[in-house]
Amino acid sequence: MRTSPFNVTRSLTVPAGYGIAVYARVDSARFMMVTPDSNLLVSQPGLGKLTLIRPNPSGDPILSDFVTGLRAPQGMAFHTIGGTTYLYVAESNQIDRYTYAAGDLTAQGRQVIITGLPDDGHPAKDIALDSNDNLYVALPSSCNVCTADVLSLPIRGAIYLYGADGSNGRLFAQGIRNAEGLAILPGTTTLWVAVNNRDNVPYPYQDSTGQYGQVIQSYVDNHPAEEFMPVRDGGNYGWPYCNPTPDTPAGYDNMPFDRAYDMNADGHVDCSTMDTVVKGFQAHSAPLGLTFLQGSAAPAAYQNGAVIAFHGSWNRATKTGYKVVYVPFAGSVPAPGAPTDLVAGWATGTSEWGRPVDVVVDPHGSFFIADDLSGTIYKLTH
Repeated sequence: MRTSPFNVTRSLTVPAGYGIAVYARVDSARFMMVTPDSNLLVSQPGLGKLTLIRPNPSGDPILSDFVTGLRAPQGMAFHTIGGTTYLYVAESNQIDRYTYAAGDLTAQGRQVIITGLPDDGHPAKDIALDSNDNLYVALPSSCNVCTADVLSLPIRGAIYLYGADGSNGRLFAQGIRNAEGLAILPGTTTLWVAVNNRDNVPYPYQDSTGQYGQVIQSYVDNHPAEEFMPVRDGGNYGWPYCNPTPDTPAGYDNMPFDRAYDMNADGHVDCSTMDTVVKGFQAHSAPLGLTFLQGSAAPAAYQNGAVIAFHGSWNRATKTGYKVVYVPFAGSVPAPGAPTDLVAGWATGTSEWGRPVDVVVDPHGSFFIADDLSGTIYKLTH
């Protein structure tokens, strides 16, 4: 537990009344799921496996291989159909499902239900299932920005919809560069996504600065905004032709689009027809894992919103992200408010010692946070 980076004192900022500790060390820990019997599953794409973590009253938790030999697995979901509970796993090139029963220590009854998914560029995939047994699969882009993904089959930078058995796949929505986090808003069948937007965006304005079409670091630092939004059937959210901008009085809410200079300088794609991005975040925060807390055992202050892990920036002069945020929801048609920090402190302006990837909550109300830089699962308790 005390190997680097914990061979020296480390501090994190948490809400008053909370404590955080190293729970387990899991190399290259990415996404997590709490199992129906309250254990923890962690995906490790770089090792091609899922690790099962079980509590141990007499010491450190017990870690064991749940399934190995996979191709860069990341997203997972539990879903019950007709009395059978399945664990769905997104490999980079296909979707598997396994039957699951309480007490299982290894994966059982594997079915490969979707094959042939493209996995160049951004290979890691997330998935979600709704109460109508619809399976949503993100197909991230192959590039930072390109038109080839819009013309490919299947289309990249998109969400595809399947039956829960992998049948009848079709395009659901597009213009979503890299949807790392997928989740269904509880009490609805609405899919929400947390999106990594593009890097090195050229300055899009023909103004007195003389910077039109140039990649200017001071502009890149804050553009384009990262995205958090509901996704509708048939929607198009702009990428690679249109970039959401926070440079209006509304800030990060319902952002308008700028034309992408390198893809759409002449306006041949009409950005006014794109679907609005409901909520934005600071550019280059790199939102990854997304978990809704409505109906969970999370403490009352956090039961009406979402938690999102910000993996952190590379394309910014001063680092940003490297934290877990809580996004409250309010209104008769639930809408996201301004994010607040749940856990922060993994980075300074110039260096980092941790990179959050995902956050989940267990039936006791404890939050677990995965960090793939240090290979750590943290436990945040009230």
